[in-house]
Amino acid sequence: MNTPSSSPSVWNGNLPKIGIRPTIDGRLGGVRESLEDQTMNLAKRVAELITTNVHYPNGEPAECVIAETCIGGVAEASRCEDLFRRENVGLSLTVTPCWCYGSETMDMDPLRPKAVFGFNGTERPGAVYLAAVLAGHSQKGFPAFGIYGRDVQNAGDAAMPADVQTKILDFARCGLAAALMRGKSYLSMGGTSMGIAGSMVDYSFWEKWLGMRVEDIDMSEFIGRMNKGQFDQAEYETALGWVKENCPEGDDYNSDATKRSREQLDSEWSDGVKMALIARDLMVGNPKLAEMGLNEQAHGHGAIASGFQGQRQWTDHFPNGDFMEAILNTSFDWNGKRAPYIVATENDAMNAATMLFGHLLTNSAQVFADLRTYWSPDAVASVCDGYQLDGPASDGLLHLINSGPAALDGTGQQSAADGTPTMKPFWEITDDEVEKCLKATTWHPSITEYFPGGGMSTRFKTRGGMPATMTRINLVDGLGPALQIAEGHTIELPDDVHDTLDQRTNPTWPTTWFAPMLTGRGAFTSTYEVMNHWGANHCVMTAGHVGHLFMTLASILRIPVYMHNVDRARVFRPSAWNAFGTDDLEGADFRACENFGPLYGRK
Repeated sequence: MNTPSSSPSVWNGNLPKIGIRPTIDGRLGGVRESLEDQTMNLAKRVAELITTNVHYPNGEPAECVIAETCIGGVAEASRCEDLFRRENVGLSLTVTPCWCYGSETMDMDPLRPKAVFGFNGTERPGAVYLAAVLAGHSQKGFPAFGIYGRDVQNAGDAAMPADVQTKILDFARCGLAAALMRGKSYLSMGGTSMGIAGSMVDYSFWEKWLGMRVEDIDMSEFIGRMNKGQFDQAEYETALGWVKENCPEGDDYNSDATKRSREQLDSEWSDGVKMALIARDLMVGNPKLAEMGLNEQAHGHGAIASGFQGQRQWTDHFPNGDFMEAILNTSFDWNGKRAPYIVATENDAMNAATMLFGHLLTNSAQVFADLRTYWSPDAVASVCDGYQLDGPASDGLLHLINSGPAALDGTGQQSAADGTPTMKPFWEITDDEVEKCLKATTWHPSITEYFPGGGMSTRFKTRGGMPATMTRINLVDGLGPALQIAEGHTIELPDDVHDTLDQRTNPTWPTTWFAPMLTGRGAFTSTYEVMNHWGANHCVMTAGHVGHLFMTLASILRIPVYMHNVDRARVFRPSAWNAFGTDDLEGADFRACENFGPLYGRK
């Protein structure tokens, strides 16, 4: 693993752990004794699988806590619960190779995401226990995920089938994401930007569905700290030097009448760096501030996501938040590689929540963007000398671009093991990939008509061929939050075609060309229909085809999914969802979420 960054973080201390509950047939006199070793060894193998493959956002392996004894009845279940509370267990996985007494051994915590793995062996009926205890969970209103291998195994078989591993790891990642959000904060820096509904922060959503709180500050906190020098002065000098060396300026696209002086641009760079330091300190705190006598400011707001209003009350007078947002959302800065800080442009809290989901599920940076335009093949050909879109883009393109910046990871200059572009957890990013991301990005004086206060805007073009997932959570009156998902690929266009299309919007903003995978059904009958069905002006792009993880996490939180192109075989939800319909899974999801209600706002 890379040397940890010196940047302040909330991802430290006693992070939530994953509890492993080995349950057993409690009948002594030959039955239980014959199963003790097999049951506990199964728990240990599951824990090893998880710690090897699942990580916290800080890069450390996820910690597992195994019950001190097998659980054969209520007394041992209670002792396990005491242990889990002491150890800050945020999700539990019950494992067994045999029959057990369902309601006597189950996890009864109503807020803890839970799953049950019943070993598929006929010598002892682990699958029978699985069915019995899942029925108990459904009856009591504590939905649980069921994990059961497709193929029968011998009782002593220590191998873990691939389908079982996949479900265990999917549940662990999604349950841990839910646990990591609980008790943390969303920091609203400013208020509503330009009438955008997503920046009208809904406290109920964050509290009832995510278990988080909302913290509010006015943007005047920025100018106050800037004027008073309430940031780490030494780090500021380091950061400014790093920026001068690594953030090259590109063309100034302003007219001669609206170009700003070199002195003014230098001042904007300086303010942008200060804003980045201040926003980070507001989110997570900074012990350096305490050394300066700023003990209250040193605490921060415990925020794992935030949004900056910017337009227009700030940007009419001061430099925009583009540099601040770009560098904080990126997996590296002047302190080295580190976990991204999630910061939404225009204080779009719903996009911030979606970015947070993507980050916690993959540990990678997220791209914030406008879903700006659908380009049909005919429209592209008409303005690009007959150029024909083909391959994944044959039905057209979605132009992801935004007046606020995207993480520099979004350049696509990081590579997966097979060489395809991706965005990786910070501890997997190489120094060479950091350099490539920086070199693929230019910084331009913002367009003065948009931003009278100035500021520097990012420009890059995402490499094509990246498997990616586009998502968005929307709030609907009477329904609550609902999630949209579109898996697809980034597209590489010839430079002349890219320039022709890109410069029709704004050449100082980062661009990703995205083509969703079409299914011929619903919103995915065409690329146009994906655009037509999208519920807001903003979206999030996550590296990889990870729509199934978003769906699993959404079911834990009770957020229905109303548009997706994820193959049915990859959909993994609590077993209770089956009782709401097995044919129309989208409708069943809505009914189940309504029935059980938000995770932290139980009926």
